[in-house]
Amino acid sequence: MIENWTLLEKAALLSGKNVWESRDLPRRGVASFFMADGPHGIRKQLGAGDHLGLNASVKATCFPTSATIACSWDVELADEVGHALGREARALDVDVLLGPGLNLKRSPLGGRNFEYFSEDPYQSGKLAAAFVRGIQAEGVAATPKHFAANSQELRRMASDSVVDERTLRELYLTAFEIVVREASPKALMTSYNMVNGTYAHENRHLLTEILRDDWGFDGVVISDWGGSNDAASAIAAGANLEMPAPGLDSVRQLVDAVQQGRLDEAALTQRAAEVVRLALEARSNPKPQIDFDAHHALARKAAEQAMVLLRNEDDFLPLAPGAKVALIGDMAATPRYQGAGSSAVNPTRVSNAKDVIEASGIDLVGYAQGYRRHSETDEALQREAVALARKSDVIVLYLGLDEVSESEGVDRRHIFLPEAQLSLVRALAAVNQNIAVVLSAGSVVDMEWADQTRAILHGYLSGQAGAEAAVRVLTGEVNPSGKLAETHPMALTDTATFGRFPADGRPSIYREGLFIGYRYSDASRRGVRYPFGFGLSYTTFSYSDLQLSDEGAEFTITNTGTVAGAEIAQLYVSTPGSAIVRPEKELKGFAKVHLEPGESRRVEIAFDRYTWRHFDAETGSWITEAGTRQVIIAASAQDLRLSGELNVAGESISATVDPDQLRSAMLRGLTDAEFSDWLGVTVPQDALPAELDRNDPLGDLRHAKSPLGRVAHWVLDLMRRRSEAKGEPDLNIAFLYNMPFRAIGKMTGGTINDEMVDGIVTLANGHHLRGLRMVLGGFRRNRRTVKNLTRQLEGQH
Repeated sequence: MIENWTLLEKAALLSGKNVWESRDLPRRGVASFFMADGPHGIRKQLGAGDHLGLNASVKATCFPTSATIACSWDVELADEVGHALGREARALDVDVLLGPGLNLKRSPLGGRNFEYFSEDPYQSGKLAAAFVRGIQAEGVAATPKHFAANSQELRRMASDSVVDERTLRELYLTAFEIVVREASPKALMTSYNMVNGTYAHENRHLLTEILRDDWGFDGVVISDWGGSNDAASAIAAGANLEMPAPGLDSVRQLVDAVQQGRLDEAALTQRAAEVVRLALEARSNPKPQIDFDAHHALARKAAEQAMVLLRNEDDFLPLAPGAKVALIGDMAATPRYQGAGSSAVNPTRVSNAKDVIEASGIDLVGYAQGYRRHSETDEALQREAVALARKSDVIVLYLGLDEVSESEGVDRRHIFLPEAQLSLVRALAAVNQNIAVVLSAGSVVDMEWADQTRAILHGYLSGQAGAEAAVRVLTGEVNPSGKLAETHPMALTDTATFGRFPADGRPSIYREGLFIGYRYSDASRRGVRYPFGFGLSYTTFSYSDLQLSDEGAEFTITNTGTVAGAEIAQLYVSTPGSAIVRPEKELKGFAKVHLEPGESRRVEIAFDRYTWRHFDAETGSWITEAGTRQVIIAASAQDLRLSGELNVAGESISATVDPDQLRSAMLRGLTDAEFSDWLGVTVPQDALPAELDRNDPLGDLRHAKSPLGRVAHWVLDLMRRRSEAKGEPDLNIAFLYNMPFRAIGKMTGGTINDEMVDGIVTLANGHHLRGLRMVLGGFRRNRRTVKNLTRQLEGQH
């Protein structure tokens, strides 16, 4: 029994052995388990692991990213992709898959939005739960991430998400709650940031009170790589595993904390037992043989089901048979099919539109590159494209964000396409307006240019088979059925966080409260270019005969067009006359229905534990407000088809703050005083500290008192700007720039301990002799500690 193991043995299990493996304990029969990135494909590195992608990874199927799959609104499809991910993980001896990611898209500028599902917690949770069920059915542990309120990449390891409790519970935690309750993930990854002043990985409110006690999670809580702060505080809060490899100094800290009475040994034992259980479950299933052709076909199917037809003037698509087509755009020959960062997959193959169209039977007049994706407008390339456009009936134009525009570690500065592409659109439209755009981007882009086209097919980041899927949609072989999982505003100024995102100081203050995405556009009455839940089809659908009961809603959908297709029906709930501030409506259910021409089907969407509730911060509990609800069946957040009223039993409530006043404040942005007086949240002040500390990012070396520190910042910043200028995001530099000093000790395999980190900070603050003594003394003491603890672990009987 683990209770009888030594304190040192139990502590040793709670940090990683190397970049990707947990620590084994052979004498106790505990093997290590292997972890790998995997939100949309397995990224298992060849050779020595480094987390940042310096070494190449083995080939694996690159499925569409989560932002793309979300547009399918297809729970069964997400489950099917999850199964495939689990099988490939098992075949590569990966025991724990680090995904899916399900943080909300608070702003279109979030650099990692391509890796997350939606702006809505209910949709995110339902699709992520399906992923987890599929992955774990194959004997691999899934790891939903990043828990919690991880909304920006800038200073991501040293930021503080300041958010009121109701907004936190209703928006930023609900997706995780759905996953935990409905899919029972075996692991969960915490986020880098603080939440209301406490790092997520040592936040007892998040990890014990909510995750474990309320939701019933009994798995392993893993830190993001380098995201741990204080090992003993993390264990006390309910976390388990510190990754990647902080060395035995963390083990020593845990042993000391127990011996000094700062950490209950029972908590240490419980957390170690959970790690042991996961280790014993690992590799219990045989390795499967992978049919990569079948997985490629599944990747294509997933892309087909997720592509969103945003514009189709006068039924311009599908392409008319015999039309002379000009294929234009660098991304037609070299597709952008996934995001940059730790989720990047080495695909088994990649299709491109140029090859696919040439083999499809389309009358292709020719191909022109049109633009260089990482440079200014190339007049010669543009002239070549215009000349080709003059000779064609139809232009199929591939546009999208380049690799440097969307990447882990870097938030976007704007939502425009590169000027070289916008210039090309204008030039082509001047000679031939029969333009069908195929768009590649992981998140929102400004589409002021939409009126210069006849059709827009948004493929998001559609994986290795995305080019095949797009051509099948363009030709009508596949009827598009995807719908947006995020609101596309008219302009960035029409978003809830405009001017405040990303926060460039330590506090990232969620002044908009409950109002992001469609919740914001509804309440602010701001027009949108394409609403949440929007997507066109080559057929049409009618809705009729809504019937409501205490169990759910029933209605009929009919395919009123001439081709088979799928419709995504969405159920929203509104609470007119509520005593508290609420969004005008909120998504509480959805269903995807496939129908033949003329076919009708009765659709049922059940109510569940999330339908009526709201979180009451004063009592710390979920409450159902008694009264009348309006249940809305819609084709999008702005295309409301059916509605009915239902009386819901519950509690009579009253608000301490006038709901209209609070709504107005959230829509313009809560002031510090309103946060404090109305929501009980003290907003921390972001004063520049007199000296750097271990939790400041290396990017703050520009404020260092030591000239050496400022030179180090200059070098780091120069490398960052050079990588951006090349159009190739360097995750390593972005990671280092945003990495706090403390992570130096967490990412070096035990070579550098916390004492040495403090010495490095002291050096940066200009105390050179004292800092040097701390670094050298810490180095010597760390070597002795590692030798002693290694000898004890290996020699204990």
